[in-house]
Amino acid sequence: MRKRLSLALLGSMLVPLAAGQQRQREEALQKDIADLKKDVKALGEKQQQIIDQLNELSRLLRSNATATTPIRQPATIDIQGLPSQGDAAASVAIIEYGDFECPACGAYWKEVYPQIESNYLKTGKIKYFFRDLPLTMHSHAISAARLAHCAGEQGKFWEMHDTLFANQAALGEKEASERARTLGVDVAKLNQCFVSDKYLDGIRKSASEAQGMGIIGTPTFFVGIVDANGQTINVKRTIPGAYPYLVFKSYLDELLASKKQ
Repeated sequence: MRKRLSLALLGSMLVPLAAGQQRQREEALQKDIADLKKDVKALGEKQQQIIDQLNELSRLLRSNATATTPIRQPATIDIQGLPSQGDAAASVAIIEYGDFECPACGAYWKEVYPQIESNYLKTGKIKYFFRDLPLTMHSHAISAARLAHCAGEQGKFWEMHDTLFANQAALGEKEASERARTLGVDVAKLNQCFVSDKYLDGIRKSASEAQGMGIIGTPTFFVGIVDANGQTINVKRTIPGAYPYLVFKSYLDELLASKKQ
């Protein structure tokens, strides 16, 4: 009799336990289904994004091939002394004409440049050069360019370049010391360089040369092949604006493929 009662009691305990496990399985299944739906939705959005980018790339390439542009693409550009990054042995290069106060330059730096850096610079495929083109409408552009070059004397040009584009709302001289301290730059040496106007003539010369080529806006890019002497770039393509990454990818891949043949 006692045994039958024990079995009955055990059975009564197992029923809610089994029901609870069933609910847990159902809840887990519902969560898996919900997660799968989210993944499918995200995949669809990503595919649509790729389609939109390809359509935009096609449109831009067509317009670039047929439209007249005021820019007179030079045969070569002197790269001696320019700030650069990338593998020294790379033979394909980009030259950017930029303005640290230009909103389009800032958007390019935030949205397009990271992809170029990840896929082409860090992999050693290309070199990247920067030339100054401070536009007259931007009151802080020249001082920001001078600050970047002065930081370059301490090996921090690109770090200053990045922080200037990261916060274009604070390009005044009073923010220079704080930027320098954040980057570990010797503030006294930086200030001594800055007040000397040491790089002012070079910045103005760069801007004048750009204007002589018909460049009226920033950013503007030239893509080409580094000459064997390593002092000039033979220009192959012009990108007159902050175009989507796929435009840069198309031109870079074209030149990289030509070097392999």
